[in-house]
Amino acid sequence: MSFVLLDVPTTLSKSCKRRHLAFLAIYCSRTIYSLAKKRASKISLSPSYTVLNIKPDRNYFNLDQDSLTELVKTKNLNKLLRTFGGTDGVASAIHTNVEDGIYGGAEDIAQRQEAFGSNTYKKPPSKSFFHFVVEAFKDPTIAILLGCAALSLGFGIKEHGLKEGWYDGGSIFVAVFLVIAVSAVSNYRQNRQFDKLSKVSRNIQIDVVRRGRRQRVSIVELVVGDVVCLNIGDQVPADGLFIGGHSLQVDESIMTGESENVQVNHNENPFLFSGTKVADGYGRMLVTSVGMNTTWGKMMSHISSDTNEQTPLQERLNELTSSIGKVGLAVAFLVLVVLLVRYFTGNTQDENGNKEFNSSKTKADDIVNAVVGIVAAAVTIVVVAIPEGLPLAVTLTLAFSMKRMMADQAMVRKLSACETMGSATTICTDKTGTLTMNLMKVTKFWLGLDSSEQSTTSSISPYVIELIKQGVAFNTTGSVYRATPESEFEFSGSPTEKAILSWATQYLEMDMVDMKQSCTILHVEAFNSTKKRSGVLMRKMLDNTIHVHWKGAAEMMLAMCSSYYAPSGKIKDLGDSERNIFKQIIQGMAAGSLRCIAFAHKQISQNHCENGIQESKLIEDNLTLLGLVGIKDPCRPGVKKAIEDCRHAGVNIKMITGDNVFTARAIAIECGILKPDQDMFSGAVVDGEEFRNYTPDERMEKVDSICVIARSSPFDKLLMVHCLKQKGQVVAVTGDGTNDAPALKDADIGLSMGIQGSEVAKESSDIVILDDNFASVATVLMWGRCVYTNIQKFIQFQLTVNVAALVINFVAAVSAGEVPLTAVQLLWVNLIMDTLGALALATEQPTKELMDKPPVGRTEPLITNIMWRNLLAQALYQIVVLLTLQFKGESIFGVAERVKDTLIFNTFVLCQVFNEFNARKLAKKNVFKGIHKNKLFLGIIGVTIVLQVLMVEFLKKFADTERLNWGQWVACIGMAAVSWPIGWVVKSLPVPEKPIFSYIKRRK
Repeated sequence: MSFVLLDVPTTLSKSCKRRHLAFLAIYCSRTIYSLAKKRASKISLSPSYTVLNIKPDRNYFNLDQDSLTELVKTKNLNKLLRTFGGTDGVASAIHTNVEDGIYGGAEDIAQRQEAFGSNTYKKPPSKSFFHFVVEAFKDPTIAILLGCAALSLGFGIKEHGLKEGWYDGGSIFVAVFLVIAVSAVSNYRQNRQFDKLSKVSRNIQIDVVRRGRRQRVSIVELVVGDVVCLNIGDQVPADGLFIGGHSLQVDESIMTGESENVQVNHNENPFLFSGTKVADGYGRMLVTSVGMNTTWGKMMSHISSDTNEQTPLQERLNELTSSIGKVGLAVAFLVLVVLLVRYFTGNTQDENGNKEFNSSKTKADDIVNAVVGIVAAAVTIVVVAIPEGLPLAVTLTLAFSMKRMMADQAMVRKLSACETMGSATTICTDKTGTLTMNLMKVTKFWLGLDSSEQSTTSSISPYVIELIKQGVAFNTTGSVYRATPESEFEFSGSPTEKAILSWATQYLEMDMVDMKQSCTILHVEAFNSTKKRSGVLMRKMLDNTIHVHWKGAAEMMLAMCSSYYAPSGKIKDLGDSERNIFKQIIQGMAAGSLRCIAFAHKQISQNHCENGIQESKLIEDNLTLLGLVGIKDPCRPGVKKAIEDCRHAGVNIKMITGDNVFTARAIAIECGILKPDQDMFSGAVVDGEEFRNYTPDERMEKVDSICVIARSSPFDKLLMVHCLKQKGQVVAVTGDGTNDAPALKDADIGLSMGIQGSEVAKESSDIVILDDNFASVATVLMWGRCVYTNIQKFIQFQLTVNVAALVINFVAAVSAGEVPLTAVQLLWVNLIMDTLGALALATEQPTKELMDKPPVGRTEPLITNIMWRNLLAQALYQIVVLLTLQFKGESIFGVAERVKDTLIFNTFVLCQVFNEFNARKLAKKNVFKGIHKNKLFLGIIGVTIVLQVLMVEFLKKFADTERLNWGQWVACIGMAAVSWPIGWVVKSLPVPEKPIFSYIKRRK
């Protein structure tokens, strides 16, 4: 075998050298490949060779799931340290790097899921369709009707034979089963919808490190071996071990019931449990158990989500249903007594004009059959009288609105919030990410008393730049990742952290990796919304010096400093005049809508260091100011319009922010919360501390005029909610932090942020705003009003039918001794009224006119004066027309009694069809506006008309009807259509503002 050496002349140009080297590489690789091929051809395959089948195997890992589960569950620190070699030993056994995480490729994930399971819980099975059918059968009126149908069927077959005798009883059976089927299908679909929303709400995004890169993954994609980054407010997504972090405290009350937070550290308690919440600090954890292998997973497997939550409106409707039901029962009982008395006194006649009851001659079977018919008619009146469609309408409209609100970036967690939001009178909103875009960027940098341009760092002392880099690199919960030297930087953390890291990396040329290797962190004080600052104690490896770095709200940091760095690196005293200049600089940046962050530093001795670590407290005084940065967070484009819409709708907007008063005022003016002429002395803008220091009476007096609270704490938000609620207002609050949880819970509607919001905040809220945008809050307000209005529309429609049906049946029964509408016909009306009517009216979409009226107060009645006016006018018209047909129909139309009864039935149903259009608008005369947008409404009207034609023309024996001619159909349609002009005229009549029943109460 010979090798050819290729000589590359040194005088060639760079491009020529590259071509020669490329040729050399290709030549050598081909030579080696051909040699290997020849050698392989000489090898004979013997039967003794072994095939290695490399498949993902549980034995690939040095620890099994049972050992990992037991280790964390028992909190066995001894075993962790001695048997497993601590967290690092466990990480090594499950092939994880504690710094860079797992590899995270598809095969790696699959292998881990096969060995240790996936991060999902076994949930009890969803309710089946059969469950809702059974629930429908439990209705007592349905049970009585089925009993009547069975008796009617039995006696009918006995008397007339199977061929003719099944009609009466069979018709009732079919009608009842139709009502049950429609009700069960509707409830089943809503239950499935709630299940889907529940899955979405559980899909939490988690920060993990894979291949050295910090990234966000769904909680269900988490696997054993993952390194998870935890911050304040996060939910611990799995069981695991503490890798590193600072001041990490966990709320384990959900597991243990203990209210005290638990400190997590290497020495005493490195164990973390799924479902618990991070109360303070930050850290990283190694996942050891997921899904059903966690303690939380075992608990969750026995918990089913309750979708039977009763909203306040549903409870009010149940009371209304009960009241109307009692009236219906009384009327049905009177009808039953009257019909029975008339029958047994011989005042009723059969089709041939003969008495139906003759004491000695009438057979027992005929008596029982007649009584069953009378009971069925009375029970059917009860069915029509009881508006059981009201709760169904609420469920339908809530389910429909929840689905549509998801598309509008709002996820409803509690059903009651849908309707309560429609009554909201005040919205207390955060600034960052809600009113602003949350796309922060450093636009100003002050070093000493000089504004340094970002492009000219050469004039600044390298020592000062080094200190600023330390303050940025070590005093942060964010991170910087760069796959290759040529690729772009990736920043993670809060928007503020990302803005500062981006600025330091790009303009100060900070190398995060080099910085991390140059120093050791000794102690950290994590940022929280009360202190509004964070600090770090660190040791520099090069000279073993110890430094304290602070970062936080500029005016607070300024108060902690006694000196400042000049660009030259010289330390200067911070006297009163210099302090005032810095305050003006901060105010100037704030007036330009910039968030002002300051950096401060101090070098300390070893003794100070040890005392600080022992007391878990860093030095906070006599610091040296390093510099100031101004961070711009532009307002969201649609915010000003959304705030204008809310104000137009009578809803007050109050901004509660952690920024100083100047930044807060500038943003409030930009968003339209404040007018440009409103200054700090008008009382519209107050400082959080000032608000807290008011006396209770002062606070109650001034709370309505306050538009902005600056430098607020979460307690201020809670205090604001208490005051507003005491004044009778319905309060909605937005929040994203853990400390916002009390205010979110206490408010009438808690709105958490889907992107920036902590898991604690989301769990305390009623609605999650998925895009963190205030415009979505305004949309939720409109949907809330839509829900309330849709239910009012349906109540008006249904009560019209209830009143008309009860009066007609009662008057006809008492005067004529018979009910004009049969059991099957009344059940059909009930189906139109309850289910189809609910579908048609409860699915109306929100319109802009909903925002033209003031919010509904807490005490305003569900049935308003406008609704009473509309429904009584329509019911009165229907009663007059149908009773005229009952007593004069035969002579007016010259028809037989059965045709007259069919005319009454047909006119009654068509009146409801036309009245459905009237119900679309409670106060507006034009009931057809926007009707083309509601395809479902038009579809249901069409289906109702088609089915009515079938009932009258083709199902004569089933519905007990006679066919009508064209003239009779036109007459029925004409009488029903009169409800439109009546509705138009009636809406011109004024109504008193005070509820009708308030006058009755006053007289009493």
